[in-house]
Amino acid sequence: MAAPQQFFSYVDGNAGSFIQRLAKAVAIPSVSGDGSSRKHVFAMAEFLAHEMEALGIQVNSVDLGNHVLDGEELPLPPVILGSFGHDPKKKIILVYGHYDVQPALVSDGWDTDPFVLSPDEKTGRMYGRGASDDKGPLLGWLNVLEAHIKSNIELPVNLRFCFEGMEESGSEGLDELINSRVGPGEFFDGVDCVCISDNYWLNDRTPCVTYGLRGIAYYKVQVSGPQRDLHSGVFGNTVHEPMTDLIHLLGQLVSTKGEIKIPGISSLVAPVTADEMKRYEVLDYTVADIEHSAGAQVAISDNKTRVLMGRMREPSLSIHGIEGAFSAPGAKTVIPARVSGKFSIRLVPNMTPENVDILVFRYLQEEFAKLGTKSALKIENLHGGKPWLADPNHWNYRAAIKATETVYKKTPDLTREGGSIPVTLTFAEALGVNVLLLPMGRGDDGAHSTNEKLDRSNYIEGTKLLGSYLHEVGIISKS
Repeated sequence: MAAPQQFFSYVDGNAGSFIQRLAKAVAIPSVSGDGSSRKHVFAMAEFLAHEMEALGIQVNSVDLGNHVLDGEELPLPPVILGSFGHDPKKKIILVYGHYDVQPALVSDGWDTDPFVLSPDEKTGRMYGRGASDDKGPLLGWLNVLEAHIKSNIELPVNLRFCFEGMEESGSEGLDELINSRVGPGEFFDGVDCVCISDNYWLNDRTPCVTYGLRGIAYYKVQVSGPQRDLHSGVFGNTVHEPMTDLIHLLGQLVSTKGEIKIPGISSLVAPVTADEMKRYEVLDYTVADIEHSAGAQVAISDNKTRVLMGRMREPSLSIHGIEGAFSAPGAKTVIPARVSGKFSIRLVPNMTPENVDILVFRYLQEEFAKLGTKSALKIENLHGGKPWLADPNHWNYRAAIKATETVYKKTPDLTREGGSIPVTLTFAEALGVNVLLLPMGRGDDGAHSTNEKLDRSNYIEGTKLLGSYLHEVGIISKS
């Protein structure tokens, strides 16, 4: 049966306290990619463990050891494993989320303090770093459990929780942990399926369920020359300048139309099928949707299918920044001695970080040799993850579709997503079960960007969706 009305009533009646829970989480600047914020990532882990234990979840915070970030050895944030329910007659559903976030500063262009949840009463939008990615969805699971406990509603499944604090920085240590806990009697033993809420609708009106993700290969290209920074008035036009060499290299990676210039990349991409093409044609999506999400009319094409395929099932290469260059206000006439460019390639079947690495390293070395420079080149793959594709006809997806129809009164779109959540493939391969992506947020939430937000309605109705999904998956046949 569907989730009982008492569940929906409790969620509506306690929306304010659920928003306060989210506000407390957003206030913790748990930026995993910044060593100076590592203490805050640990603070977020402690907050989350406390919230879970208060609901009766058996919590185990697993130490992953240390790692090196920008030359500094730091402790890795713990993976929080939780268990609720051990009824052998019920399915075991594993839910995953991450409690770390991307960096955010007011000076980046935020209209509000990024680490203060700032509701806009007129629009219903709640602004704050991590509100949508992924603290809101993560806390949605705790809201669901609270609603069942306080309303004396029996949970229709056994739950297992896996929450990590390094997703935004490559999920270091997580794969090893998962693979070490899959044997008989281990934490992941007996899991029937996985649900992840860490992605978004295609637009702001139609919910979706997602059966595919692109992978990622993230690179750092360093060019170095003189032993120290130089004065351009003294050394300009007398030495090879690392910045000039680096800019040339980055310009050879991708065209302004998004075409990857690295030879051999396109030949790795699995061909599109007729059934897949039909899915793109019926999706509730327009070019205006992506331009609305981007905040400007900057779509690379006016063709809907071209844009959808560019987002979902074709690789992309994006240049993210330059490290070591002067970027402060004002003018500084320096020639930097060493600069690093950072870029990533989003991977699709049948690409892997390994087979892409070969092409990237070779191409950059060949292009660098053409410069005739005396600078030195160093290339690193900072982290990577394979693409993932699931069966959208599985009972796990049928349950999610029915739950979505119950809450939103709409049949969700079946989508593949452009972002990367490497753990999806790890769960699928290590546990041998179906993995589902069931989003809470909208396509215009601005995750990883300035003014990230989560709509109040999506947070509250999304909590209802997650709870409804558990009821649907609890009764559906595995056939």
